[in-house]
Amino acid sequence: MRYLTIRTELLAATMLALVPGTAQAQSNAELQAQIDDLKAQVQALTAALAASRSASAPAAAASGAAPQSAPTPLAAAPAQPAQATPSAPTSILTTPQSRKLSLRGYTQMRYNAFLSGDDTAPAGVSRLRSVHDSSINDRSGFSLRRVRLAFQGDISDRVSLYLQSDFGSAVTNQAGSERREHFAQLRDAYADISLDKRKTLRLRAGQSKVPYGWENMQSSSNRLTLDRSDAINSAVPGERDLGLVAYYTPPSVQKIWDDLGHDGQKLFGNYGAFGLGVFNGQGINRTEQNSGLMKVAFATWPFRLDGLGDAFEGQVLEVGGSAMLNEVQPETRNGSVSTIAYKDNRAGLHAILYPQPIGIQAEWNWGKGPQFDVATQSIRTKPLSGGYVQMMVRLPSDDFGALMPYARWQHYRGGWKASTNAPRLETDELELGLEWQPWKALELTVAYARMKRAEADERRTGRAEGDLIRTQLQWNY
Repeated sequence: MRYLTIRTELLAATMLALVPGTAQAQSNAELQAQIDDLKAQVQALTAALAASRSASAPAAAASGAAPQSAPTPLAAAPAQPAQATPSAPTSILTTPQSRKLSLRGYTQMRYNAFLSGDDTAPAGVSRLRSVHDSSINDRSGFSLRRVRLAFQGDISDRVSLYLQSDFGSAVTNQAGSERREHFAQLRDAYADISLDKRKTLRLRAGQSKVPYGWENMQSSSNRLTLDRSDAINSAVPGERDLGLVAYYTPPSVQKIWDDLGHDGQKLFGNYGAFGLGVFNGQGINRTEQNSGLMKVAFATWPFRLDGLGDAFEGQVLEVGGSAMLNEVQPETRNGSVSTIAYKDNRAGLHAILYPQPIGIQAEWNWGKGPQFDVATQSIRTKPLSGGYVQMMVRLPSDDFGALMPYARWQHYRGGWKASTNAPRLETDELELGLEWQPWKALELTVAYARMKRAEADERRTGRAEGDLIRTQLQWNY
């Protein structure tokens, strides 16, 4: 366009110079002066055009097919050749990609109400209590079960970090024996180191979740039921420990998980299809008591079931298992830690049929671990077993949000190493509930629970029973 404009102006100037009437009135000397002046103008315009083309070439190469700028109108031609103003050179700088840390979290507020049962009991007899929710008691009211705040993000192409604290923790013995609520406690502090460009193989270093049990690794913000099952969680109460773990995820598996996540399914988190790790083994935020390390292995694999017929279109079945070898030293009643390291070895299996709209989830584990023996009044290594079976229905709606009714039965017989003297738990529980998520930022869960439990205190015997209504309001941010 600019080239055409220059040609037009040259043509107009030439025609003006060659008008017959004007030429006759001028002398030969004047005509020659005009011709020389016109040549100078042509040279100046040609130089300006060449400079403009050379300056725009690098910018066009950098931006691909960038649209040309609008033509710049040329002023009346000067008597002397105009000197072209050189354009500023276009430098192509490669700046590092900006990296950001995100801040997110969630809060869970609960209210538990006894409908009937053993909310109180005489000394030496079990009361209805849960190792997962201390607000289940005879003085229950509103409670903050979890108040989580997490920083996460990439700090380089190969390294990312995750830092999470819980502001819903409680401590005791601050003033007499009264319990104090809502203290901050470190939950996660780890770095993910990608060992390949596709980030299929990662090394996780720091305090993180131990890859044992599918439900253990699933975030509490994403879990359908209010609490984890006693049997699976007994392997790693608190779910975390300090150590190193390697995760590998084939791209084909990651694609299935990405599709499930996009569909709104409740996945188990940022873990691999295969995991192999070593940890201290004493438990979350506890000082290591021996030189041994806990060894853990985990594997899970999702299968698309579309090939089985129209009835299975869109269905995904995930199956897997985990194993753990450990030695742990529980706390004792005299306020110290056991000097004996007890074997804590177990293996488990899991299977999940993601709800489309009906789903089933189940886990079971077996093994041996520390448990208080009433006959000898001491801690011994004893057998343990248990798990859960859960059914759920997923009913998404654009009008009133997503509804997920569920039913879960759990069973466990074995020790609870996180409590003083590793007391024996005998748990049988049925929970019927409904989760309603009207918006992405808000979830309400209401459940009925029929419980039969042994209290996690070796000084109390028998089992307590009761019926409860349990509610939880969760907001995500």
